[in-house]
Amino acid sequence: MADSKRRKSHAAFRRAKKSIPGGVNSPVRAFRAVGGTPPFIAKGSGSRITDIDGNSRIDYVMSWGPLILGHAHPKVGEAISRAAAKGTSFGAPTEGETALVEEIRDAFPSIDLARLVSSGTEAAMSAVRLARAFTGRDRIIKFDGCYHGHADSLLVKAGSGALTFGTPSSPGVVKAAARETVSLRYNDADMVADYLTRHGGKVAAIIVEPVAGNMGVVPPARGFLQALRRLTHKHGALLIFDEVITGFRVARGGAQELYGIGADLTVLGKIIGGGLPVGAFGGRRDIMKKLSPLGPVYQAGTLSGNPVAVAAGIATLKELRRPALYRNLETKSKRLAEGLAAAAKKAGVPTTANRVGSMLTLFFADRSITNYGDAVRSDTRAYARFHAAMLTRGVYLAPSQFEAAFLSAAHTTADVTATIEAAEEAFAASR
Repeated sequence: MADSKRRKSHAAFRRAKKSIPGGVNSPVRAFRAVGGTPPFIAKGSGSRITDIDGNSRIDYVMSWGPLILGHAHPKVGEAISRAAAKGTSFGAPTEGETALVEEIRDAFPSIDLARLVSSGTEAAMSAVRLARAFTGRDRIIKFDGCYHGHADSLLVKAGSGALTFGTPSSPGVVKAAARETVSLRYNDADMVADYLTRHGGKVAAIIVEPVAGNMGVVPPARGFLQALRRLTHKHGALLIFDEVITGFRVARGGAQELYGIGADLTVLGKIIGGGLPVGAFGGRRDIMKKLSPLGPVYQAGTLSGNPVAVAAGIATLKELRRPALYRNLETKSKRLAEGLAAAAKKAGVPTTANRVGSMLTLFFADRSITNYGDAVRSDTRAYARFHAAMLTRGVYLAPSQFEAAFLSAAHTTADVTATIEAAEEAFAASR
């Protein structure tokens, strides 16, 4: 797209960089991985976003997943307006908080009690603290390439070897904070079994994205999640499913419904806020009763259960009670993934399409992608060229190879067709 069609976004980015580190409030928005200037968004409607230069694009970022109903859904907007008119925050209980948790419990049978927070990071951090207190153990197992927010103890780098132990992935995270976090290879149940055989008595919990979404979409291998469930039972550790992305996305009951596995603790976010900042963590009653004010584990938040965000979440989750919505998402997502893969093959560009439900990633790689090591061998320069070519053709994709594309109920068959046609042109142009 010619600079004349991005002039206002260029100016807005220059202005932002004078006041905000890198000009953005979350790093991936800066477009560093794909190059160029990020479009500054003016509005969204249905499946589309429009930037301040007036360029309209089909959006597959969808605020990184929360907007499963699309932008500016009327029922969500009405719920927000009604709630805001009554007050934006009270720091006191409201009936809406209970109603939202009831919706969550109805969808997730493994959750007896849940607490609302303001972000996925906060939810994951709190779930880990609770797991350590409940078990009386300190060590946490996570997996290379799985992201659970930016809390210190979970920012552990995936090394080149089989596991990383106590190595922070960000300056400013002291080694002591990460010392009791071990990172293993995703989809490698044998590695987990071996580690627990040697150190199981020290492990409080395994935390996992049941469908990885932060190294690009990587589905669980057959039997992997079942093995985690079995091994945690055997060694007295808790199983924490981080369903911030997958909860209400891959199915109403998240990955737990899709794969038939119940977690001890579940971390939620994204969709449960309907586009506003909300997170939650919940699980078995005996574990959750350790939480203050019932128990000794302290966790608090002035804006937890914010009435406006809760109203947006309730309106969204009520719409998701319809099974036909998920069937429709599955049909469109399958067609998009297959269409993108076919377009790449026709152009002679090596790619692998990974998809679970309405989240997908087209990896620029000539091999199957089953873990972080596979993902990072993707051709990121090829993806950057493809991303730029799609942007000029009216399609907004995640500005990183290692992210997911998300469809919404607002995406139409025509949107999917237009995207595939744009991809055919973009593959030819970006070679």
